[in-house]
Amino acid sequence: MKYLVRAKVKEQEREKLLQEIEEKTLGKGSVAFGEYLKNMNQARVLDDGTVTWIEICFCHKPLNEEKPYWEKFFQNITIENAQNPKYCQDSTGDQKRACFECSCTEELEEEMLSWGKPFILQHSKEKIDV
Repeated sequence: MKYLVRAKVKEQEREKLLQEIEEKTLGKGSVAFGEYLKNMNQARVLDDGTVTWIEICFCHKPLNEEKPYWEKFFQNITIENAQNPKYCQDSTGDQKRACFECSCTEELEEEMLSWGKPFILQHSKEKIDV
């Protein structure tokens, strides 16, 4: 499933978060390790300082694996479906792990480009290669 995540960076953890992004160690030890940098590359900062991104997760409970990593750096985390689960091939059992190849959230991802500013570009000189 794909989820829309919204959260605020903990100010006391901002530098550590940016350091882990720069060093490409964000989420190290997680089965979803590579996805963390991808998420931050796509993340947008809204006018109120909220960071938002779309995340793929196959846990029974949304972001069960990822949430402890995000909670180190973010607060007020909200997670909602990025699309209606009844149309998700992974959720319906039609095709396991379909989210990696599915374009179901293209419209939302396109719309998000107009939301605020890119998180990474706002905090570093260039996009992090993942």
